[in-house]
Amino acid sequence: MITWDISPDIMQLGPFTIRWYGLLFASSFVIGLKIMQDIFTKEGKSDKDLNDLFWYMILSTIIGARLGHCLFYNPAYYLQHPVEIFMTWKGGLASHGAAVGIIAGLYLYSRKKADQSFLWIMDKVVITVALAAVFIRTGNLMNSEIIGSPTDVPWAFLFPRAEENPVPRHPSQIYEILAYLATFIATFRIYKTKAWNLPDGLIFGVFLVMIFGFRIIVEFYKKNQTYFEEGMTLNMGQILSIPLIIFGIYLIYKAYKKKEAAI
Repeated sequence: MITWDISPDIMQLGPFTIRWYGLLFASSFVIGLKIMQDIFTKEGKSDKDLNDLFWYMILSTIIGARLGHCLFYNPAYYLQHPVEIFMTWKGGLASHGAAVGIIAGLYLYSRKKADQSFLWIMDKVVITVALAAVFIRTGNLMNSEIIGSPTDVPWAFLFPRAEENPVPRHPSQIYEILAYLATFIATFRIYKTKAWNLPDGLIFGVFLVMIFGFRIIVEFYKKNQTYFEEGMTLNMGQILSIPLIIFGIYLIYKAYKKKEAAI
């Protein structure tokens, strides 16, 4: 087994601490912006549109992820302490909340862009979101958080920074990193090889099915994040994934029907 005792801090600069999670989170936006810049150039879209999209993405991701954590996983506490919803430095971001936030934010963005439909923009953005998920789960690993369930597999991890008396656990963060990396490679490859003949919504559908399909599987190997999940057949993360997978299947079906009709 592996003892994972990496410090979440990179360095101290006066009163400020640079942490792995913050660096990786910020890097995901920078690299995502570069990918979107290449896509927008290829698609003949303006730099102004890209700048607008960038800010819609940042705000919708952070707001959605924070509200998702507060309302999905501990609503009673945050409804009693609403000010703490804004205290993002205390931790707590939910990927399902980020998904809802991004969808809502990009719907509003597409309403302002006559030449960029909602499904057209989602097909492009989810490529970068899949890569961002890789960076974020790597940040979770560096923080020794969202740890796995106990196990005796040879590749088990001990997390002494997360537990006073650590037990061998599944490195569930690594499982998700690999799953999200596979999603990024798949969606990016679909776009690069078939961009000229893609029905709107196909890449978005593939993204939803892969990301949240993997999420349902990996959740079986993760420690529950909140007390009320104990004893549940499916935890909150799995329950929230089901409608997103169904929506993804629907988008793939509609995309292929649209392609058949065009032949």
